[in-house]
Amino acid sequence: MTSSPRFQPRENPLLAIGLRVLAMVMLSTMFMLVKLAGTHGVSVPELLFWRQAMSLPMIFGWLLATGNLGMLVTRRMGSHAGRAATGTLGLLCNVSAATLLPLPVQTTLGFTTPLFAVLITALILRNTVGVWRWTAVVLGFAGVLVVASPGGTHVPPLGLAVGLGAGVVVATVSFQIRDLARTEAPISCVFWFAFYGSLFAAVLLPLYGKPHPLEAWLILAAIGFTGTFAQFLITASLRHGQVATVVIIDYTALVWATLYGWLIWDDLPPHSIWLGAPLIIAAGLIITWREHYLSRHISPTSAFDSGAAEEFSEENPAEDPKGT
Repeated sequence: MTSSPRFQPRENPLLAIGLRVLAMVMLSTMFMLVKLAGTHGVSVPELLFWRQAMSLPMIFGWLLATGNLGMLVTRRMGSHAGRAATGTLGLLCNVSAATLLPLPVQTTLGFTTPLFAVLITALILRNTVGVWRWTAVVLGFAGVLVVASPGGTHVPPLGLAVGLGAGVVVATVSFQIRDLARTEAPISCVFWFAFYGSLFAAVLLPLYGKPHPLEAWLILAAIGFTGTFAQFLITASLRHGQVATVVIIDYTALVWATLYGWLIWDDLPPHSIWLGAPLIIAAGLIITWREHYLSRHISPTSAFDSGAAEEFSEENPAEDPKGT
């Protein structure tokens, strides 16, 4: 038994953009709180566990109150567990990057996800990727080199590695979520990710868990709330607007990360961020535009399908939308 939406909401681009902006505020706030929790002595394994565990009662309580517990019924427990294993690794990279790097640097490295998605499409899925997306990949990694350059604040190698690792894993997870979304309700994906993620992270809790003052527990609770709320807002934004419309708003996270870094740690981004971030963002925008263009000319699903129909049949010489 699988759940399906009870209604298909009409597109409302302004509402979608507003929801996405708020989602980025919540997501940036979560990473700020993660960094703050680290300064209060909370270890990374603890952060992983409580980020997931705090989500479960909120999601379960909301579904119970609205009479929608049936949305959690699934026949794809194995797929949910696999997605949670990959997603937990991505969360580990993101949390580690947030504790090791200035927030603007961590946020900028997170923008590499579309670059790695193109690489996965071309090198692993063996689908055709055209010159536009390859150009974007080269441009984006040039931006990464600028961010990691010796000029300005030094970027620790481990922080750079986990920051880029988060981009790789989140790109991988996007393909898993796409597969799950064919049969599963979004709330089901969020709940089972939190459920299995909590189990995976709990393995390390006896080794790293320790008592904390009330302030640290309040921060952990806030991390769970902001992370869960951000997931809901991201899902809601996609219900009211097209992907190409809303994902551009994700780059506003850099504004909030910079603001938090300045207000809380008196830490402004190094010069390398001001030079490298625009290159990475431009690369992401090119990929987003190209995906949107190909999806409009091929099918209403996704430009990642069958390599965007083999990159629109190698730039549509015969105007064959399926590449046959």
